[in-house]
This record gives sequence, C-alpha cells and structure tokens, in this order.
Amino acid sequence: MAVHLSRPHGVAADPARSAFRLLRTTYAVAPVVFGLDKFANLLTDWPRYLAGWIDAIVPGTAQQAMYAVGVVEVLAGVLVAVAPRVGAWVVTAWLAGIVVDLVTGPGYYDVALRDLGLLAGAAALGLLSARYARGAAEVRA
Repeated sequence: MAVHLSRPHGVAADPARSAFRLLRTTYAVAPVVFGLDKFANLLTDWPRYLAGWIDAIVPGTAQQAMYAVGVVEVLAGVLVAVAPRVGAWVVTAWLAGIVVDLVTGPGYYDVALRDLGLLAGAAALGLLSARYARGAAEVRA
C-alpha cells in the first residue's frame, strides 16, 4: 500500500490555520460564557476578584461592576467571532486589565498567571488573524 505524503490533508495541511480556528473558537466562546456568568455567579463569586481600589472608583457595588464586566466580555467574545483581527486585540487588552486587577487587589496571583497565559493566546490569535481571518490580504492572494 503506497502512502502519498505530497498532499497533506486536514490539520497537517496547514497547522497554523488549525491553530487560528481553535483559538478563534476558544476566544469567542469563553468570554461569552464567563461574561454571562457574571450575572449568575455560578462558577464563582465574581465580586471578590475585584480590586478594592477599582471598586472604590467605579460607581455602584462590586456586583454591579461585575455586570458591566459581563457585558464587555460578552461583546468581546462576539467581536472575536465576527471580526477576530480586532476582537483578539480587544480580548488581549481586557485580559491585561484583569491581570492588573488581580495583582494589585485581591492577590489571586495564580489566577493572574493563568490569565497572563490566556493573554498570550489571545495575542497569538491576533497575529494569526492577520493571515487567516476573512479579508486578510494573504488569504485573498
């Protein structure tokens, strides 16, 4: 039985495109899920993650601040789904803000480190989007 390696299919054909699709799906779905949970607090008690100095400068309660955070996260996830070249960088910036919050406030350094890894993944999606998102110059060529 002959094996033809000249024309790979699927993931092997373009692993970078597969990485783009995986990251796009992840960064479209996860922010929406986490954003919606800011209204339900099923996964955790979200207000406890808000740094005291941020709570002091935003109007309302910490829970109300989490409602605003939830709206932003849902919108960011939708933006990644429809315009990943922009949405990926919005999520990257948002995660940077979360890392600052966690490091300067409640002291959840382990969560901050995890979110720094998520930030790197969102930035990778932004870089891959330049090539693989619809409308990218290289895709049209």
